[in-house]
Amino acid sequence: MGLIDLFQKTRETSMEMKPQEDEAAKVVTCKGCGAELKAYAYGKNLYVCPHCGRYGRLLARTRIRQIADKDSFEELYANLAPADPIHFPGYAEKTAVLAEKVGMPDAVKTGVCKIGGVETAIGVMDSHFMMASMGSVVGEKLTRLFEYATEKGLPVVLFTCSGGARMQEGMFSLLQMAKVSAAARRHSDAGLLYITVLTDPTTGGVTASFAMLGDIILAEPRTTIGFAGRRVIEGTIGQTLPDDFQSSEFLLSHGFCDKIVPRNQLRETLEKLLKLHCGSKSKKWQVWRRD
Repeated sequence: MGLIDLFQKTRETSMEMKPQEDEAAKVVTCKGCGAELKAYAYGKNLYVCPHCGRYGRLLARTRIRQIADKDSFEELYANLAPADPIHFPGYAEKTAVLAEKVGMPDAVKTGVCKIGGVETAIGVMDSHFMMASMGSVVGEKLTRLFEYATEKGLPVVLFTCSGGARMQEGMFSLLQMAKVSAAARRHSDAGLLYITVLTDPTTGGVTASFAMLGDIILAEPRTTIGFAGRRVIEGTIGQTLPDDFQSSEFLLSHGFCDKIVPRNQLRETLEKLLKLHCGSKSKKWQVWRRD
C-alpha cells in the first residue's frame, strides 16, 4: 500500500451553514449544571450556558460561521476521507457512520476565509468526529493547509481540540505529529503568522505537537489542555495534582498560553491580531522573514 492509498476521495460538497440545533423549540441539557436550555437561545448565546458558564463543544461549521466574515469561507481538501491502513476491526464502518452524522468525512475542516477583511487560512478540529482524534486525514489536511498558506503568503488560524492519536490507525497516526509540525515550521520560516486557539479538550499528541507551536496561543476559558490523563500522571509521580491542573487558566499562569479569550470576544481578538500583523495599509498579507 502506497501513501496515496491512505486517503479515499469523496464528492466535495458546500458547507452547510445551519445551526447545531435545527429545531428552535428543542431543549438541550447543560452538561455542567444540568439546566434545561432552549436550543435556539443556547445557540444565540454561542453555546455557552447562561447559568454556569460551561462552554459547549462546537461543530466545525458552527465555529467557522462565528469567526469568518459572512460568505467568505471556501473549503479546501474536502474530498479527503480516511482509509483503513491497518485494517482495524470496525473502523471503516464507524467512520462512515460518523461522516453521515457530523456532515464531514473526518475530524477537521480546512479552508480560506476572511476575518475582518484579512485573508486567512483556517483549520477547525471537530470533537464530534471520534473526539477529533489525530489520524492520517487530519494530518494530511493540516499539512496541506500550512503548505497552501506558505505558498500564498497567508496567516494560519487553527482551532484545536483532540483526544489524542487515533489508535485505529496505529503508527500512521503518530506520524502526523512530525508531519504537521514540519509544515508549520516551514510556514514560520517564511515569516508568516500562526495563531492557535485551544478549545476543549486539547490533549495527547495534538498538544505535544502543532497545538503548542503557534506564534500566539489563545484558549477558551476552562479548557482542558494536557498530554497524559490526570490519573495517569498522579499514579506515575505519586503526587496529587492541583485542582486546576491541565486547565487553560493553569497554562496561562505558567506561561504556556498567551491569553484566555471568551467565545464572544474571539472574532474581535483574532481580527485585531491579524490586522496588527498584516499592516494597516493593505489587507493582503505582507511577508517578512526572520534572520
